Amino acid sequence: MTAQAPAAPAPPRYRPLRFGVTRALTHEGADGTQYLSAEQPLQAFDARMSDRLAHWARTTPEASFMAQRQRQADGSLGEWRHLRYAQALDGARRIGQALLDRGLSAERPLLILSENSLDHALLALGCLWAGVPWCPASPAYSIVSQDFGKLRHIIQTLTPGLIWAEDGARYGKAIAAAAPQDAEIVLSRNLDAVALQGRAATPLADLLATAPTAAVDAAQAATGPDTIVKFLFTSGSTKLPKAVINTHRMWCANQQQMRQSMPILLDEKPILVDWLPWNHTFGGNHNVGMVLANGGTLYIDEGKPTPALVGETLRNLREIAPTLYFNVPTGFEAIAHAMQTDDALRRNFLSRVKMFFYAGAALAQPVWDALFESQEREIGERIVMTCGLGMTESGPFGLFPTSHRISAGDLGLPTPGLELKLVPLQGKLEIRYRGPNITPGYWRGPEATAEAFDDEGFFCTGDAVTWIDAQDKHQGLRFDGRIAEDFKLATGTFVSVGPLRARVIAGGAPYVQDVVITGLNRKEVGALIFPTPAVRTLANLPADAPLAEVLKAPAVRAKFHSLVTDLSLTATGSANRVARLLLLAEPPSIDKGEVTDKGSINQRAVLKERDALVTALYDETPGHTVIKPGATP
Repeated sequence: MTAQAPAAPAPPRYRPLRFGVTRALTHEGADGTQYLSAEQPLQAFDARMSDRLAHWARTTPEASFMAQRQRQADGSLGEWRHLRYAQALDGARRIGQALLDRGLSAERPLLILSENSLDHALLALGCLWAGVPWCPASPAYSIVSQDFGKLRHIIQTLTPGLIWAEDGARYGKAIAAAAPQDAEIVLSRNLDAVALQGRAATPLADLLATAPTAAVDAAQAATGPDTIVKFLFTSGSTKLPKAVINTHRMWCANQQQMRQSMPILLDEKPILVDWLPWNHTFGGNHNVGMVLANGGTLYIDEGKPTPALVGETLRNLREIAPTLYFNVPTGFEAIAHAMQTDDALRRNFLSRVKMFFYAGAALAQPVWDALFESQEREIGERIVMTCGLGMTESGPFGLFPTSHRISAGDLGLPTPGLELKLVPLQGKLEIRYRGPNITPGYWRGPEATAEAFDDEGFFCTGDAVTWIDAQDKHQGLRFDGRIAEDFKLATGTFVSVGPLRARVIAGGAPYVQDVVITGLNRKEVGALIFPTPAVRTLANLPADAPLAEVLKAPAVRAKFHSLVTDLSLTATGSANRVARLLLLAEPPSIDKGEVTDKGSINQRAVLKERDALVTALYDETPGHTVIKPGATP
């Protein structure tokens, strides 16, 4: 009797999720240039985002726009305090009137120093209603930085007329060091702390007590698609941060683009539990805009994807069930680990979420697998993990996948209304953008603006892409790294940093936080590795042992010897063969520009600041443990 072949495993089942763009229009230009757009056109969108606030305040006045846990006297976080849509509009009109009374404008905007909060939201809405631009500066520039260099640069670029911070005690030092004398200081609490630094401060309650007049509503009516909403600063990975102009057209067009690419936004109002900082376009434009445009609710998560703060995120997700969930890879990694043993977290978090979305870095395959395992165990199906490509200058939403069959690095197709231009450059395809969601330029930066656009008006991103399947372009594009990061070895071989960096992170999970690829004008590729706290579990040393000692532990060295050996064995040539690596005990510095406040590594800055370590990596300088494939760890 002939033995039957084992049946093929059934394909995984996914919680239903519609994809809005599945087909593309393409045509060829000169010199190998390609043009790509969505098959479906962009539908009509609002003229200004403030109209959405008015709409929801009128139609769903008691619905919650945002919620934040109340901070107790002992510093702990208690119950949720809600900001209803009607309350949000009332607060916006009052603060907007106060800003008009002070003569604020694009030339003298509002600068926000603090983290996400309900007060932060009210100030932003006040600006939105009155037509006064605001700028949320990275809190790290005030509370992590030691020299306040980037904060001073922001202030010099914007010349703010008013500066707000949540807590005078926390932000007083930065205010005293960098705030100009002609800028009014407004605080929510601890005004005395700033007074001790020699600065008078106005309580935020005074702005909220301002009676709105017809003038503030007239100011809102006078705004339009070209009115500047806010300034968002780039991370400054190669130069000082630039102030990206964000207009109503950009924000409103991008929200309509998101609705057409993600039809789930048309099916139900979004409920988000979100920590992503509002000084970045992902948190502040994409997520806050999604909630405001579609009448949803955003629960402000004061946790972070760090060992010290992730517990707060897990607490919130045990209590509030999101419909969509956004995070960075380290956040998903922590959640995936917790769900393996936390029944309450799995049960609530997965109860109604329809889509996951990651951004900021590559998501390692073991994290995908762990998430899928918990999902199938709890609900019998998988949640689609999505991603995309965009940037501060694109509003940020740009590309989105076309189906649930997504692999790490897949980007999909452009959102409706966004034209892509794929330009051959240094052996790769640079992706360029043109559409209503693209910034008109950089504030007070005419030269930088001129450099950013090509002769057809496309914004030059510096990102490289390749086709998922060149024979079926409807599948869309895959990320292929940053062109500026790539380099040549001394042999003339070109090294594509992005894909190689992703391989190292994925292969080293969960022990690799980030990696910087080396080898410019060298004979072989190397890597500087920033390890995660998980390496301590390998070392069998006291919990307070210095990281430098942990990294010398035999078990740690053996683990990374295994990693570099595997990377060497699976390489296809010298361009993607990691021949040596060095573990770094000193974390990347935000003051030196090595890392952004949301944790994105700056390859160029690390190589510049740690040139001595690169030399040690290749010269095998005594005192530095270089790990190589095939060598004894």
